[in-house]
Amino acid sequence: MSAIAGIGLAFVTAVGVAPAAHATGTAAAPTGTPATSHTAPYAGYEGSKAEAAGNQAFFDAVLKSVAEKRAANPAIQAVTVVYNASAAPTFAGQIAASASIWNSAVTNVKLQSGSNADFTYREGNDSRGSYASTNGHGQGYIFLDYAQNQQYNSTRVTAHETGHVLGLPDHYSGPCSELMSGGGPGTSCTNSQPNAAERARVNTLWANGLAAAMAKVS
Repeated sequence: MSAIAGIGLAFVTAVGVAPAAHATGTAAAPTGTPATSHTAPYAGYEGSKAEAAGNQAFFDAVLKSVAEKRAANPAIQAVTVVYNASAAPTFAGQIAASASIWNSAVTNVKLQSGSNADFTYREGNDSRGSYASTNGHGQGYIFLDYAQNQQYNSTRVTAHETGHVLGLPDHYSGPCSELMSGGGPGTSCTNSQPNAAERARVNTLWANGLAAAMAKVS
């Protein structure tokens, strides 16, 4: 069964109130974004224990994948998470930007495009919005929803979902300056940079988490 870490969107109710959301700022649509088939609003998203478990499952799967590669090739020095974005061509620019953002923000792990990927990106239409999903066996992917990436800042959406790959949970009640607050601050939030606490957390997770994963597969 897939564990899903969603990026649920806010929607305007009949009385005009927008519940908390899970993605990002006012984005112009990505260049070349296909027309969406959405005709109904997204369901409101308030977070859940199931989603938190999905976030952790995705991170654990990526850790395991990276650890297995390092165990098979002890000469590998850098801790690198490899992704394949070929199934999400519309968002090639946002994906590259997200990798660059995280690579500049943290020191204990790097994202790199390539084959034999630890996770992939996909694109399409989904009423849940964008999300990170894994079956728990190293076959995780990030799904980028067309409509959501038109409503919210697309680079923030992508960088946020990539944050799940690196081990960060959602925190919808956080401010716009917190990347993992997702759509909580509303569509006007365009920040795509992790804050100092998020950067430190990723560095700690990859210093300690990978060591534990290596001990299991060695």
